[in-house]
Amino acid sequence: QVQLVESGGGLVQAGGSLRLSCAGSGRTFNTYGMGWFRQPPGKEREFVAGIGLNGVRTAYADSVKGRFTVSRDNAKNTVYLQMNSLEPEDTAVYYCAARNIFLSRNMGDHDYWGQGTQVTVSS
Repeated sequence: QVQLVESGGGLVQAGGSLRLSCAGSGRTFNTYGMGWFRQPPGKEREFVAGIGLNGVRTAYADSVKGRFTVSRDNAKNTVYLQMNSLEPEDTAVYYCAARNIFLSRNMGDHDYWGQGTQVTVSS
């Protein structure tokens, strides 16, 4: 089992950058594929990015490809989401999630979720 805590959200102007962090508890963090999801106001939660357990394999939603970068540091039990060139459409609550071994774009595949962190991008 793993507990996840996101941090790093905030208010930023369009074109700016933020880096989100997701800290995981437990000794087996490196056995989990990790995902970032977001839920814009009034909309459903959607996949943003994912990373495999050793950090080699990554995946991105088309809407963030080339602007966001997912990475992880298993020694620190932490996964990151570097967000550049932010747009008002990126405004959402961002969640990290974990599943055994493989990354997945599907929310239902993830067993553990953080509480979320708010990102607001002003125009």
